[in-house]
Amino acid sequence: MKTNILGLPVKGTEEIVNELNSLLSNYQVYYQNLRGIHWNIRGKRFFDLHVKFEELYNDSQLKVDMIAERVLTLGGTPLHTFEDYIKHNNIVVGKNISNDEKAVHLIVHSLSHLLVLEREILNKSAAINDEGSNAMMSDFISEQEKTIWMMQAWLEE
Repeated sequence: MKTNILGLPVKGTEEIVNELNSLLSNYQVYYQNLRGIHWNIRGKRFFDLHVKFEELYNDSQLKVDMIAERVLTLGGTPLHTFEDYIKHNNIVVGKNISNDEKAVHLIVHSLSHLLVLEREILNKSAAINDEGSNAMMSDFISEQEKTIWMMQAWLEE
């Protein structure tokens, strides 16, 4: 089996790079959704949600960078155009969302989708002993599961 400089199988690493680029694209759309709902949120919960959405988009911006740098570490090239992001995205694009519940539902739906992608990467990275990708996905998953729980608790009031 041919390995790369990191000691990982070349073919398996290429698959993970492709999966990470898909995740990167979906994260970029998620990030932009968060910016949009941050800007457009209205109503009596404006102050709380405006701050929360900013916290989430700042966090997602950091994750976008981490994903891109992992792609580079594995020898790939991160996708970086809007054309690529739209082509590889499966997250619902939230447009002109100003209602608090619709905004939170969009976040929950988006995070649920990201979890599916991250678990796929987690399984593939574990199979080739790619601990760097594996650890990153584990961290993302546990954090996002908690965010989903909190958002669902907020929705139930």
